[in-house]
Amino acid sequence: MKFEYSKIEPEVFPNFKGGEKNLSAKMFFDGTNRILHGSLEVGATIGMHVHETSSEIIYILSGDGKVLIDDGIEYLKAGDCHYCPKGHSHSLQNNSQSEPLVFFAVVPEYK
Repeated sequence: MKFEYSKIEPEVFPNFKGGEKNLSAKMFFDGTNRILHGSLEVGATIGMHVHETSSEIIYILSGDGKVLIDDGIEYLKAGDCHYCPKGHSHSLQNNSQSEPLVFFAVVPEYK
């Protein structure tokens, strides 16, 4: 199935999952799974949350970021991929001082 992100209007999610500032995302949702092209503005975060019924894969397209996962920290840059397995918690933060953190994420829901 093909879908064109260029034709999807971005949505802005303030304080997503309890984070700071704004997440902007073009999202495909089929009722179960989410595939999104997202951007965190400078200083923005996605708050810590648990993936109780899903996992998440985040591929960094540009910018610098940091993931808090369970009790650890991962630093990310363009070309890096972060995986949060089902049952684990994580947050995503834009560490850049001058540019957005742009990423592609897939959240498959388990039944």
